[in-house]
Amino acid sequence: MNFGKNSKIKSRERMLEFLNSERIGRISTIDADGFSFITPMNFVYFQDAIYVHGFPRGEKYDNIKRNPKCGFEVDRELAFLPSYFFEPPTDASLADTLYVSVVIKGMAEFVLNLEEKASVLNALMEKIQTEGGYQRLSPDMASVRGVGLLKIIPHSMTGKYKLGKYWSADEKLRIATRLVQRSVTIPRHTLQLLHIPGVENLDDDSAKNLAWQHAIGLVKMMGYRNNSEYPEVSLSISEDVDW
Repeated sequence: MNFGKNSKIKSRERMLEFLNSERIGRISTIDADGFSFITPMNFVYFQDAIYVHGFPRGEKYDNIKRNPKCGFEVDRELAFLPSYFFEPPTDASLADTLYVSVVIKGMAEFVLNLEEKASVLNALMEKIQTEGGYQRLSPDMASVRGVGLLKIIPHSMTGKYKLGKYWSADEKLRIATRLVQRSVTIPRHTLQLLHIPGVENLDDDSAKNLAWQHAIGLVKMMGYRNNSEYPEVSLSISEDVDW
């Protein structure tokens, strides 16, 4: 199904906000035989470009030397929606996933300037290690000289989000309600669907609280607020979500 304009992120600020909130992206380069080669990497969006770093040799570097055209993609799965959330509940084809994604097409280049490398790596650390506890990098450090750093200059940036804007008002409310109800009835399974490690070690109260908080945050993204306290579910529209 093509959701067209109802799934497109129109706001560049929204896309940048999403990029700045995620740690892992996937760079796609073209190998010598014309096949895509995809690698997951830490990244930072800094001064209007995507930067990725790593060991300074490897297939992606060889690919970029031949062809600097590349792709870069970041996504976040928000929730899996089982088929029984929909009508008719036995139609397996209705199972769905809520998500956000951004795709960039651009040109990659090697960063050799040590001042730029140090600035980018410090920006990366500020993003991924927000609690601090490290020495800022400087251009004269061996680690800065030795690391490989790629800069992807965007040619285009597009974003998509699936939060139910394409559903009817009644269907969207029903799905949002069932998302919160699932967090109450099967909290551990709800957390397992999010791939949260250590769920099996949580006590019951912690599992219930974490699942509830996630579900309430998710339906807020969908434009609803809950008018009751745990475990009661009473949703109403708080805003029309249109990114």
